[in-house]
Amino acid sequence: MDARPVLFFDSGIGGLSVLGAARALLPRMPVVYVADSAGFPYGTKSEAEIAARVPALLGRLAERYRPRLIVIACNTASTIALAAVREALDVPVVGTVPAIRPAALVSTTRVIGVLGTNATVRQPYVDDLAARFASDCTVLRHGSAELVELAEAKLHGQATDPARYAAILDGLFGQPGGVRIDTIVNACTHFPLVADELAAAARHPVTFVDGSAGIARRIAFLTAGQDWPDAAGDGRAVFTASDASTDALAPALARFGLARRETL
Repeated sequence: MDARPVLFFDSGIGGLSVLGAARALLPRMPVVYVADSAGFPYGTKSEAEIAARVPALLGRLAERYRPRLIVIACNTASTIALAAVREALDVPVVGTVPAIRPAALVSTTRVIGVLGTNATVRQPYVDDLAARFASDCTVLRHGSAELVELAEAKLHGQATDPARYAAILDGLFGQPGGVRIDTIVNACTHFPLVADELAAAARHPVTFVDGSAGIARRIAFLTAGQDWPDAAGDGRAVFTASDASTDALAPALARFGLARRETL
């Protein structure tokens, strides 16, 4: 029996959307979920700050929890620091990148929106994905730190204003050609957590896509043939800063199998 966990890492609770997909595919998977609450949010930080912080922190986490695999369940951290993390660690590392390829496969109008953090949507990595997988599409981008805050508020049990979601989506629909968007990439793992709110606020019906299912399949592929415990047991949620507000997250964490909480 191999009790080594899979470690999921994000700046906050957005990575729960990735964890949910992975749990559905691998129900016996032991999990450590780490929210870098001391560094939250990543989307408004500089590339240099993220590039310095993420590899060092994941090095500490790898030493402490001895995971069999690490999932960087954060688009911003992945697009900036994934290569450095892989170079620094001898543990397999799965990243999260904007799901532009799946969006191009389903779009009929050939106009795609990419909704992410400010740090993610300005990355050359996104340019490369668009050029490789959506060269016949118009790819419009909009960065929103506010949507990250809304997702965090929802999982803390707080009510959120529908008008705020509509205003954020107008950042895409209001661009030249934006009225033809039929597919939106949720390029931040926080955003699928408010998928219902986004769909309700959209000016017209659109398809929202994200990479969680593909990441789950990648985890399954990389761990194929490995032993798992008979049952996953209680997952562990780890925060890098002590904050009383994490008490409000307990019900949401429990829904994702994270019954234990601790501070790094």
